[in-house]
Amino acid sequence: MRNGGKILIDGLAGHGCRMLFTVPGESFLPALDALFDEGPIRTIVCRHEGAAAMMAEAAGKLTGTPAVAFVTRGPGASNAVSGVYVSHHDATPMLLLVGLPARSREGRKAFQEIDLAAVFGAIAKRVEIVREAVRIPEAVAHAYQAARSGRPGPVVLGFPEDVLHETAEVADATPVKPPSPAPSADAMRRLKEKLAGARRPLVLIGGGDWSAVAAKQLAAFAGKFDIPVAATFRRQDHFDNRHASYVGHAGIDMEPDLGAAIADADVLIVIGETPGEVPTAAQTLLATPDPSQFLMHAHPSATELGRLYRTDLAVVAGTEPFCRALGRMRAPEKRPWRKLRRELRASYERSLTPLATPGSVQLAEVIATLSRELPEDAIVTNGAGNYAGFLNRYFQYKGWSSQLAPASGSMGYGLPAAIAAKLIHPERAVVALAGDGCALMTGQELATAVQYGVPIVMIVVNNSMYGTIRMHQERLYPGRVVGTSLVNPDFAALARGFGAAGVVIEQTRDFLPVLRRALSASIPTVIELKIDPEAISARQSLNEIRKRRN
Repeated sequence: MRNGGKILIDGLAGHGCRMLFTVPGESFLPALDALFDEGPIRTIVCRHEGAAAMMAEAAGKLTGTPAVAFVTRGPGASNAVSGVYVSHHDATPMLLLVGLPARSREGRKAFQEIDLAAVFGAIAKRVEIVREAVRIPEAVAHAYQAARSGRPGPVVLGFPEDVLHETAEVADATPVKPPSPAPSADAMRRLKEKLAGARRPLVLIGGGDWSAVAAKQLAAFAGKFDIPVAATFRRQDHFDNRHASYVGHAGIDMEPDLGAAIADADVLIVIGETPGEVPTAAQTLLATPDPSQFLMHAHPSATELGRLYRTDLAVVAGTEPFCRALGRMRAPEKRPWRKLRRELRASYERSLTPLATPGSVQLAEVIATLSRELPEDAIVTNGAGNYAGFLNRYFQYKGWSSQLAPASGSMGYGLPAAIAAKLIHPERAVVALAGDGCALMTGQELATAVQYGVPIVMIVVNNSMYGTIRMHQERLYPGRVVGTSLVNPDFAALARGFGAAGVVIEQTRDFLPVLRRALSASIPTVIELKIDPEAISARQSLNEIRKRRN
């Protein structure tokens, strides 16, 4: 006989959970008690439920298996929505567990009562309230299966507090590995035939269903076929950016040459992703519903195939078995697209040269320094903001999994993601980038990093504004600034207040020695970059944006 809290924690452990991110609540005390004995699950106490959910999402993104966040009812659950949305948008497997009022108080305006289905129904793959302790094992098993199947995503389970106190005699469920469908021989034959007659093919990769094996097999295919490969928004680590076939990032502010190549492709091979607004430049490069390109789309979920575009060759397949099949393909003797691949690669390499921007701290140079100095297996995280455009442009990702970034464009993600990454891979260097607005959305989690001895490096790009919005504001309403200016703390002093190290950089040349010390430090380090507000983007200053508008 075990109580529901013990059944739940044992079930999570049996399905491979080794780390649980939480802000504790009285609604799930029996589950917290079951964590006391320090079994296989390590408990990470966070300062905000949104950050806890983002940590779980980052852990799922990094490992490919569902990670777990546990929060309390009402305010706790609603705070966690931000992290669950990242999981939903980015196709990351994760579980959110929510403690709820007792069953006898449901529907009676119970304290902090919340309708989980109404709140999470549109962004979770499955929402279930477990109302009997004896059914906890099957609920956990179904949650793990749903989170990993097809297009991965979040699952939300609610547990009334009396269910967690209730005792039952029940066996734990046996973990089941989700299927990863392989492409048919006929589909690969049709693709090979189509490539034999192609002149301007291009491969576009992305999505959450990825692995080191998929990356290796895709590299083998790309090398044999000498074919250009581009990554979708914030999926740059899916393919070694130093590989001769890598031609850039189909993200925000993509290189015009790459955009033209996507639009002009006669065969477009899309793997693991359903290209939305960003990689298609709002469907101008890939028209919906009838693209001009021959579209081959491989995705683990059949519901994604043909959802936005007419698909000429739809393949239900996991990215790993599909890329393995690609790696076995023999290249045609004639590959007229080789010149295109060389031209696109040259264009990408030119884009890596830092462009000068106003101010004494050149963010482009800082990112280029990071790219050169960090170990190949370093993990780089970021949230959202114009500062990330510099990272996406100038940093070369050396392989999967080295990038944790929200394709959802969610601010505040970088620091929680970095903490999760360092907890999972303490042997790897982990660097988080955040704008000044981004940093203060989840900055309290520096306390979490200090508490668990996580020596991450956090780089705060401080230009005293919400830069992305200011850029658009100046473009549409030049000189009419409202709602985008920020008064910030001394970020280095704030870091020291948490027990971390803090340094302010006001000259580009000072960055490298500070970075090297930070990477070898035993405590977290915050490096604040004082950026000129005029240096609003990698390509244009604020003044240039105003002039163009006028």
